[in-house]
Amino acid sequence: EALEKEKIGTFSEPSIEKIVSLRPDIIFATGLEQAAVVERLKKIGLKVYVSYPSTINELLTEIKNIGKLTNRQKEADSLVDSMRERIDAISRETKAILPGNKKKVFIEIWHDPLFTAGRGSFVDELVKIAGGINIAYDTPGPYSCFSAELVIERNPDFIILGHQGEPDVISSMKKRIGWGGISAIRNNGICDDINPDLFLRPGPRLVDGLEKIYRKLYEKG
Repeated sequence: EALEKEKIGTFSEPSIEKIVSLRPDIIFATGLEQAAVVERLKKIGLKVYVSYPSTINELLTEIKNIGKLTNRQKEADSLVDSMRERIDAISRETKAILPGNKKKVFIEIWHDPLFTAGRGSFVDELVKIAGGINIAYDTPGPYSCFSAELVIERNPDFIILGHQGEPDVISSMKKRIGWGGISAIRNNGICDDINPDLFLRPGPRLVDGLEKIYRKLYEKG
């Protein structure tokens, strides 16, 4: 359905003229990259709603807000209730895992430079709810470059890849200097089969990502 919609430019550089010509009732945007465009749209009198949740609770609130703005409050409330139930179900499962039995996880968003999700990110929340320990717990920001040496030192049980489509990515990881002894690499704990959109994009599918991460860490099928 999205492919049938008229294009208005790129994510970073939408066409202001095209947007105006389509006469939208409301424009939904996100933060950072689109901030400059948002200001221009507001200056010409268009109604813009910026959604940029940084936590799971903020995401659930945003879904309800968008439901109100689109006259779909009942559907939004139902979606949020369903998401909360699924999150709570995983939380109940992982509360029984003793701290010493929790799996250590590294989220590799990109490899050159090595980039990860740390404290303050909803990705870090997903790992924790899924019963994992994010080895990038002390990053300076929610999304940061990370030391390859620290990955070796902290020895994750699983490495979840946020990039796909590269040939022989697992083989290339095994060739990284010093990485051969990492538990995730020795024990086939490199996860390249979870769609990054399920855990890197804040939306309803985050719960799908949470369930997949939990099943991956604790071999739940």
